[in-house]
Amino acid sequence: MKRLTKKQMIIFAIGQLGWSMLSGLINAWLVTFYLPTQGDIEGGATQFIAPGLVIFGFLTILGLITAASRIFDAVTDPWIASLSDRSKNPKGRRIPFMQKAAIPLSVVTVLLFCAPVEMISGINVAWISVFIILFYLFMTMYCTPYNALISEFGKTQDDRMFISTAISLTFFAGTLIAYTPFVFAGMLRSAVGYNWSYRICFIVIAVLACVAMMLPTFLLKEKEFVETKPTTSNMFKSLAATFKNRDFRVFVGSDIMYWIGLTLFQTGLPFFVKVSMELDESMTMVFMGGMTVLSAVFYPFVSALVRKFGKKKLTIVGFLGLAVAYIVTALIRVLPVPGMILGVIICVIAAFPMALLGIIPQSIVADVAEADGIVTGENREGMFFAARTFAMKWGQSLAMLIFTSLAIIGTTQNVNANDITASATGLTIVAVVAVVFCVLGAVILALYDEKKVLKTITDKKAPEAEKAPETEKAE
Repeated sequence: MKRLTKKQMIIFAIGQLGWSMLSGLINAWLVTFYLPTQGDIEGGATQFIAPGLVIFGFLTILGLITAASRIFDAVTDPWIASLSDRSKNPKGRRIPFMQKAAIPLSVVTVLLFCAPVEMISGINVAWISVFIILFYLFMTMYCTPYNALISEFGKTQDDRMFISTAISLTFFAGTLIAYTPFVFAGMLRSAVGYNWSYRICFIVIAVLACVAMMLPTFLLKEKEFVETKPTTSNMFKSLAATFKNRDFRVFVGSDIMYWIGLTLFQTGLPFFVKVSMELDESMTMVFMGGMTVLSAVFYPFVSALVRKFGKKKLTIVGFLGLAVAYIVTALIRVLPVPGMILGVIICVIAAFPMALLGIIPQSIVADVAEADGIVTGENREGMFFAARTFAMKWGQSLAMLIFTSLAIIGTTQNVNANDITASATGLTIVAVVAVVFCVLGAVILALYDEKKVLKTITDKKAPEAEKAPETEKAE
């Protein structure tokens, strides 16, 4: 079978640019749009759903909707993975799913922000509930097969590292694009009003995202690069067989620790800036953007470092590097350094670990999936990446629960307000807990047997490489 050229790998990475834009819209704007602050309401924002901690005294209506949709999402991940792994479509096991999902995903993302009643209403609650579930369904339908192709398109370690690097860059780019309504909505507000100033931005981003997602599905013919036998196991058997793999269980354990630690930091950043550093909230974007750009600068060097030191060691370095950044964060109120300087120091320390952890884990999953396929004779790449995605979502959800529980220590919350009131003490505890999870991630990953996994792959590919004609080698 053919290997993807570098140009084709970049085309493949553009698909991630598309879905990361849509994912970024939900992460950045769902709460902001539907739980407006008093200042937003005075500026023209509409309250579509009841505000405040009205569910059991500690959860918003939107929080309950989001939690329920995540449960649904956790079920669809292995279901879509199983359907993709078992597919006998003549065009391939992955790309047909992606083609069918791209347009509905883009449309549903926009409709999610178009609640029909311009006041607090149960109809709006039902609207948001339905469309957030549809969003996660179509997102899973695109992303699970897409991620499985990382293993199938990446026929060598260098290929996988290049693909992982490219999709990490496009993910960051897509996420940053999702934040652009902060800039452009204000320019439209006087002409179309508060709500539509954002909706128009969301529509433009969704159209761009749809084009980006569709591009690899038309320009890359899966069957030219992938020759795999569909699995015959049902969802439950396939999921059980996936978690029988000891090295995958180790990886997932460390990955959950990573996502908890990372999400605690990302969720807490605006609060660290406002409360701990005593800076204006706008500096959140400056720090996040600076860290992202600096992290991207390190990307070209990661592949070379992997060839020299291996993926396991560098991932452990990434964990420990993030832990150091969180230690400095925990000491913000103690160190005799201005908040602005500390913010810059934290971003500089975190940038390189973020580069390592943004690229390498995807490649590790691809390695484990390929080695497992060689040993078992079943190609379950979709299920491996779905299981990793489930670990990510579980870690993020747990992190949100931990953050909202710890950050408010020492404060009294207004249950009728949408804002979380965080204390400096609570935020220090959050940072310390993030350090613990990062160190745990490094300790768990130390149990991963990288040598065995790579030996399984190289032993299988060595005789194939000897037989392969020169015309099949990549340009």
